[in-house]
Amino acid sequence: MPSDLLAPARTPEPEPKPKPERGSRPTRRGSRLLLGMRVDVTDYLEAIDTILAMAGSGGGMTCVATVHTVMEAWDDPGFRRIVNGAELVTPDGVPLVWSLRALGAPDATRVYGPSLTPVLCGEAARRGVPVGFYGGSPPVMAALVRRLAERYPGLAIAFTHCPPHSDAPLQVDERIASAIEDSGTRVLFVGLGCPKQERWMAAYREHLSCAQVGVGAAFDFVAGAKAQAPAWVQRAGLEWLFRLACEPRRLARRYLRNNPRFALRIALQIARARGRGAVST
Repeated sequence: MPSDLLAPARTPEPEPKPKPERGSRPTRRGSRLLLGMRVDVTDYLEAIDTILAMAGSGGGMTCVATVHTVMEAWDDPGFRRIVNGAELVTPDGVPLVWSLRALGAPDATRVYGPSLTPVLCGEAARRGVPVGFYGGSPPVMAALVRRLAERYPGLAIAFTHCPPHSDAPLQVDERIASAIEDSGTRVLFVGLGCPKQERWMAAYREHLSCAQVGVGAAFDFVAGAKAQAPAWVQRAGLEWLFRLACEPRRLARRYLRNNPRFALRIALQIARARGRGAVST
């Protein structure tokens, strides 16, 4: 059995800043197409309510989007359809927030995967919603589970699985789908990296009734396996440069190929929108 069933849920301890229940799926403040890919104007409170509403109503898919996601969607129409078909697409990267604001969404804010993951786990603990984790390596998964269990004693972690790395074509594994369903997981965090995690969620969405949330490298950051960029570096939109310095061999091609193309193309999109008077400033 690929799942590790952990301790059953206990009575959740109150969070320091509990957020209000809304009782129904919230209405987001709209969305924009960035190079043809939808990104929603939302915030942490709305995103958490939306995901937990999906968890209780048959499931759904959340994409946490970066420049990498946008450029994968630009290059691959099939991948763009996957992302645009998700129930929620949050702006993980600061350049996406800037782009949303420039395209007429001045209140756009960042919903960052490594921050969304623990905050969502805290709310899941408060509401008694079991969560699961799919992806990463065994050492990272062990550290992730330990840290979250210590931080949120009431959190029910019902499922964990670290799939072996494979470049084979994606096929739905009925044993994995059954294990997730049988575990009682209602929110499944998927940490396979873009575009693999979005493709995985799309392939499994008809087989799972839980809310799926693709969070990229959040497992590594929350587990403490990788260093996060300082807050001021993130605010300046230079997190990519910090990560490039930490992992040049793995990330150089991605950033050096995608970032200049995104900057040029989104600047042209914003200029065209303003030329048509389609952006209110």
